[in-house]
Amino acid sequence: MHDKETVLGDMARAVVDMDEAGAVRLAETSIELGVDAYTGINDGLVKGMNVVGEKYDNEEYFIPELLLCSDAMTAGIEVLRPHLPVKEQAVKEKIVIGVIQGDTHDIGKNLVKIMLETSGFEVIDLGRDVAPRTFVDTAVEVDARLIGLSTLMTTTMGRMEEVIQILEDEGIRDRFRVMVGGEPVSRGFAERIGADAYALNGTEAARTALELVATF
Repeated sequence: MHDKETVLGDMARAVVDMDEAGAVRLAETSIELGVDAYTGINDGLVKGMNVVGEKYDNEEYFIPELLLCSDAMTAGIEVLRPHLPVKEQAVKEKIVIGVIQGDTHDIGKNLVKIMLETSGFEVIDLGRDVAPRTFVDTAVEVDARLIGLSTLMTTTMGRMEEVIQILEDEGIRDRFRVMVGGEPVSRGFAERIGADAYALNGTEAARTALELVATF
C-alpha cells in the first residue's frame, strides 16, 4: 500500500531505473492518492531525472541510459498532464521557446513548455539547437511578447546573448521580454547579458513569464 511520500520516491526511482511502465503506473497511483499533479512532476519524476543527471555527470550513465530515463519521465508526465489546472485567458499571450544553438538537451525545456501551457500561454516551441536569428524572426512573425532561451551546456551560453544583441541591433529590444534558464545559467549571468529574467525550473518559469507579461 502506497502513501503519498512513498509513491513520490518510487516515481523518482522508476525514472532512475529506466522503468517506463513503472513510471506510468506510479503516476496513476499518485493521482488516485490525491497527490497534486505539480507535486508529482516536481517531487517525483523530475527529482528522479535530477539523479539521472548526476549519474550522467559522474559517467555512471551515458546517452542511451539518459534517453531511456527521459522516456520514463515523459511517460509519467503524460499521465499527470491532464490533471494540471489550466488557467484560461481571454487572449493567450505568446511565448517563443527553444534550446539555443549547439545544444540538443531539451528535457528541461519540455518541462517548461508544459508549465507555461498550463499557465495559459500559447507556446511556440522551436525545439533544440535553435539559431539566435530563428528566435528573433519567429517572435516577430507570430507577434510574441516573450522569448525563452534554454541550455544545459556552458559552451553554448554565449549564444543567448546573441539573441539579445540582434534585438538591440534591430531596434526592437523593447518589444520583447527575454527569459533564460538551464543548469549552467544563473541569475547573475542573465543580468550580465541583459536578459529580463532567469528561471530555475518549469514552475518558476511559468510564474516569471506571467510577471514579465505584466510589465508591458
